[in-house]
Amino acid sequence: MNATRGYTTKYLKKLAVGRVQTPTLAMIVEREERIRDFKKEKYFAVHISGDGIDAVTGRIDNRKDAEKMLEECRGGQAQVVSVAKEEKAVSPPKLYDLTTLQRDANRIFGFTAKETLEYLQSLYEKKLATYPRTDSQFLSDDMGQTAGKVIEAVLHSGLFGERILSGQEIPAPDIGKVLDSKKVTDHHAVIPTVAIGGTDFSALPEEERKILLLIADRLLCATGEKHLYETVKAELSCNGNIFTVTGKTVTHNGWKDFEDMMKLSFKIAEDMAEQEAAGDTEPADKLKNSKMPELSKGQIFENIQADISEHFTSAPKHFTEDQLLLSMETAGKGEFENETEKKGLGTPATRAGIIEKLVSSGYVVRKGRQLLPTPEGMELITVMPEYLKSAAMTAEWENDLLRMEKGELDSRDFMQGITELIEKILEGCRNIPESELYRFHQKESVGNCPLCGEEVYEGKKNFYCGNRDCKFSLWKENRYLSGMKKKIDKKMAKELLKTGRSHAKDLYSEKKGQNFEADIVMKIEDGRTSFSLEFPRREEGKQKGKKRK
Repeated sequence: MNATRGYTTKYLKKLAVGRVQTPTLAMIVEREERIRDFKKEKYFAVHISGDGIDAVTGRIDNRKDAEKMLEECRGGQAQVVSVAKEEKAVSPPKLYDLTTLQRDANRIFGFTAKETLEYLQSLYEKKLATYPRTDSQFLSDDMGQTAGKVIEAVLHSGLFGERILSGQEIPAPDIGKVLDSKKVTDHHAVIPTVAIGGTDFSALPEEERKILLLIADRLLCATGEKHLYETVKAELSCNGNIFTVTGKTVTHNGWKDFEDMMKLSFKIAEDMAEQEAAGDTEPADKLKNSKMPELSKGQIFENIQADISEHFTSAPKHFTEDQLLLSMETAGKGEFENETEKKGLGTPATRAGIIEKLVSSGYVVRKGRQLLPTPEGMELITVMPEYLKSAAMTAEWENDLLRMEKGELDSRDFMQGITELIEKILEGCRNIPESELYRFHQKESVGNCPLCGEEVYEGKKNFYCGNRDCKFSLWKENRYLSGMKKKIDKKMAKELLKTGRSHAKDLYSEKKGQNFEADIVMKIEDGRTSFSLEFPRREEGKQKGKKRK
């Protein structure tokens, strides 16, 4: 509250600053900056194939190296030099707390965190689900009998239609693995109630039915058997070059039977109906097994085929609410004491509200399922001191509260620390220079985008298009101009956007060791910006010389 008032008063515009909100916004802005700064790189891989195998190299940065390897292997002989098999197991997931439920609901159904909480609250009020605002993923030790009754009710509820493992015998649930009173705080994990057994699901809104299905399915998964599979990794040598082929075979589906059932109920139910209508009743969901022929060390493949594939490195992805909730939950984790009850940014009950506040304040916008910072949100993080952008302050406060609880810290000392922090914030506000006071008022456009026509604005490292779907940007430092010790400033950017050229008098020739002047000419091909030099005065001089003759 004090930071909000201080910065609002100084910048002459309402600015919302918060112990949880500001570090959360900082994470979104930092991701956006990484995306804008990203420059994709091309790389290659060489594949060899024959008699049912398809093996590949690792990343190769140079195409000539890839072509050399291609020629060495094409039509040649490959020998298996190693085969490694490994049995692996995936334990069942834990029950839902509010945050993990919000994450899955966003990833699977596209629900916002706020919507998921609202739907779950409605189910709670209808006595179909337990208390929603929980941060525990376990049930207390005395709930074993209750959990068993709920599982029985779920299996006979009709919530999954007739898809309860298609008539397979269902293994007895291992309820003990979800019971642990030591890991239950104020409220246990979110599960359905026994009332689910007599519910008319057609009377529930579709969104609530989806949430109920998620928590019911998670209870079945969490008490299910381990998912078992075998991996095979083989290395082949072809003319001294090493290639790798991998395979995976599920040996026991375990708890994933219930997960697959849930996916079938919502994700591909319509596809199945269409296939059945067309007479194709093969399951659409054949698991992602990548089988390969049986291989043994020393095995030889003749007349190998080879080819090159081209790839590009991928930019970081914008946050979805699923990913942001996880980042909030784990933020500053290493800075919290082990015994501190509340870790990360916010609590399960408050994180949805924080995200909504960032949106309503105009600092973040939703684009599909992605969360993107607005120019004002980016500006706010630019002016914030590091201690207000970091989760460290929250960690320090929570650690101090734990120490007070143990009697290791006097409450007056804690309040003294709060007072000193407020003084530090207000002193920082007082030291903001006058030149910064109008930073948050209307941004100045430096011109129009040559690709889409939208306005272009100045950023920290570049001049960027205001249209987020447009990739145009002018980097203040680029390799071509940096070689002549030149950066693109606002004046140059305006000229380049208006006329496609800008005259520079202070270019530097490393070869001659002196400055020179020329026109910097901007060209755009296939959406990419490039530069070249022209020397108009030299050309004018040649023309005058011709006239004198």
